[in-house]
Amino acid sequence: MITREEVLHIARLARLELSDTELERMREQLNSILTYIDRLRALDVTGVEPTSHAVPLVNVMRDDEVVPPFPQDEMLRNAPDRVGEFFRVPRIIEG
Repeated sequence: MITREEVLHIARLARLELSDTELERMREQLNSILTYIDRLRALDVTGVEPTSHAVPLVNVMRDDEVVPPFPQDEMLRNAPDRVGEFFRVPRIIEG
């Protein structure tokens, strides 16, 4: 069982300020997690290959294809504030 002092120590390391109610709830939750881990440790996993995912994953990247770019006029047609071959956006940094 994890103690209240251990929860206080963990909270201090995480820079968390917890009320008494939150400390007790966190202690109970951490105890539940540790109990579950103990149950997992009790399982016989002899012959089970370690995996990073429960199902096999395959990366589905497509091949790169060279295609002509969209015409610049077509891309800028709906720009709200077009200036030549660019479009203007609102200033977000005060200068």
